[in-house]
Amino acid sequence: MCLMRTHSRADLTKTLAMTTPFSPPLYMQRYQFVIDYVKTYRPKKVIDFGCAECCLLKKLKFHRNGIQLLVGVDINSVVLLKRMHTLAPLISDYLQPSDGPLTIELYQGSVTEREPCTRGFDLVTCVELIEHLELVEVASFSEVVFGYMSPGAVIVSTPNAEFNPLLPGLRGFRNYDHKFEWTRAEFQTWAHKVCRDYGYSVHFTGVGEAVGHWREVGFCTQIAVFQRNFHDTMSNAERLEPSVYRLMYRVVYPSLSDNNIYQRTLVNEVLYEAQHLRQEWLSRMNMDSSNNAHFCAPPLMDVFQHGLEGGTRDCQPVYQQGGTICVPLARVWSSPRVRALCGSVQRLREELQVDSRVRMSADGTVLILPAAADDEDDEEVEEEENVKAVSGVANNVEEDWDRELGCYGNV
Repeated sequence: MCLMRTHSRADLTKTLAMTTPFSPPLYMQRYQFVIDYVKTYRPKKVIDFGCAECCLLKKLKFHRNGIQLLVGVDINSVVLLKRMHTLAPLISDYLQPSDGPLTIELYQGSVTEREPCTRGFDLVTCVELIEHLELVEVASFSEVVFGYMSPGAVIVSTPNAEFNPLLPGLRGFRNYDHKFEWTRAEFQTWAHKVCRDYGYSVHFTGVGEAVGHWREVGFCTQIAVFQRNFHDTMSNAERLEPSVYRLMYRVVYPSLSDNNIYQRTLVNEVLYEAQHLRQEWLSRMNMDSSNNAHFCAPPLMDVFQHGLEGGTRDCQPVYQQGGTICVPLARVWSSPRVRALCGSVQRLREELQVDSRVRMSADGTVLILPAAADDEDDEEVEEEENVKAVSGVANNVEEDWDRELGCYGNV
């Protein structure tokens, strides 16, 4: 039996050697575990200890899922200074602001220090962090994170020492800076003590499985998910300024919760849609023809109301009146993006009537645009369409984990 097991381990080592790193790589699986948790439970305030190159923060910023405050903490200020600008908003974040607010902050500090501004968080993540502490510091880590900070949930991942013999060529710990690596029993003993001391429950899982009957050694990375067993009012308390940590970076993302940004975004969408309808109309009309008959519109309010009742966009014709092109507000309202931004036609009309960039009829049912398009107007429309195309690509792009994080692919 022992010889068979030895032979099986050798075979497994060969198998792992051919497939290492894991597919997807183990660091990706760890990040994806956190992302999936955020998608499910939608915490508003998240803090990542040991954020280092900010890779997890970048992923959470991309997915967001209701996160309003995203904080990273690391003891290495050099790494933070080098990587912090990767968290800055993209062009698409300004062109198409998100519905909810997002603030990102980076701090230099230690997880064993009490910092008032770290209290009241919904989720704390410690991905491959605890093994970098000295064993004597683990008790301080537990007291600070679970006792002092008292977050709603904590995710802790750490290497499973029982898996190490299956990793080809590994001698000792997986990283030169690891101070210890726990077996499953040791990790669970620590976790259960945390639950008893600070009022949490815990679920154990992991990422990176061995093949065949060697699954008995558990996951390559073991993960504990802690949930607080009591209600805490700190999450609604006003945040304090940092008194122990050093603030390295802070950025507030544009969002529609800001009235100024909302107004600007709404008007930009309306003007873009109106200009697009105007261009469509001009392309169909032979403006140079002496036989061209200008469309005579029925009373404006009648046209507007008929369109709303009938729900037919074609019932709201664009027409020319003197030197202007008239675009019924009902046509603009039919744009899905405009509808998403503004809850009602009445609110849309009110928002537009107070904006100096918009010219409307006296009854507020028609947008008035110049009939003669100069080169500058054409360039603006073309630029706006190009911007929307770029924005659409940025917002729908599939993530390329290997390209973004390939240089950090350690197990």
